[in-house]
Amino acid sequence: MIWIPITIAAAALQVARNAAQRSVMGGAGPWGATLVRFLFGLPFAIVFAGIAFLLTKDPQANLTARFWLGAVAGAGLQMAATAALLVAMQRSSFALGTAMQQSGLPFALVWGALLFGDRITAMQWAGGLVATAGLAALSWPRGAVTLKRGAVLAGLGSGAMFALSANCFRQASLTFDPAHLAYSAFVTVMVVQAIQSVVLTSILLVRNPDAVVAVLAAWRKSLGAGFCGAAASGLWFTAMALSPVGPVRAVGVVEMPMAALAGRRLFAERLSLFQLVAGAVTAVGVVMAALG
Repeated sequence: MIWIPITIAAAALQVARNAAQRSVMGGAGPWGATLVRFLFGLPFAIVFAGIAFLLTKDPQANLTARFWLGAVAGAGLQMAATAALLVAMQRSSFALGTAMQQSGLPFALVWGALLFGDRITAMQWAGGLVATAGLAALSWPRGAVTLKRGAVLAGLGSGAMFALSANCFRQASLTFDPAHLAYSAFVTVMVVQAIQSVVLTSILLVRNPDAVVAVLAAWRKSLGAGFCGAAASGLWFTAMALSPVGPVRAVGVVEMPMAALAGRRLFAERLSLFQLVAGAVTAVGVVMAALG
């Protein structure tokens, strides 16, 4: 069960990364802010992979076609999912954007069962449905919170793509060196972020060079987002190597109260009593899915 504390740590780092990305989104736009995660995360990912290599005895490199397929497919899906998440946050709020992203929980269960042969128990399916209901209620606009056009579609699309990319990363990591899962996870992160950095930087240099300039100008904030992103990804990948993606995403919903606290402290956002109750319902679903 060591994957549970690993997942909680990854969720905390992910909230910090999202907050840093959102702070640079105004000048860089959603794709520029997405680039922050990958470009500034790559140096840290290389360092983390190097440390994992030094701490691992005789790691084996098995860069098979299945590894590259999972890494490339997951990289593309994650880039699109990250941009969709930032758009959802911009058009709603930090906490609600994060909550809608948690639709990745039921999507992770579905993708895992249908596409990757994960064995999901009845309790985990039930927990996924309960958590989904709580998240849907939590995401509903109330009080002073306004949902602009496209916010829900962007948030749910983000969750679906994050879930599918996570399953791709799990498959890639498991083919690399199953005997050393943490090492495999951090090397997979390094490869994926290298792909994402090259692809997205190239696209933005052609289509929107001002976004790249804005990202580089905000390098202090970008470094913080890069560090948190690389560390979070390494921990997520490690947890998903130890457990199917569905239960990991279930425990990862702990990100939601963290995001609500961050949104209140950093962006003066508040959640209503109804949303707090919906959060409690979601928590029940999380426990069911994690322990089922």
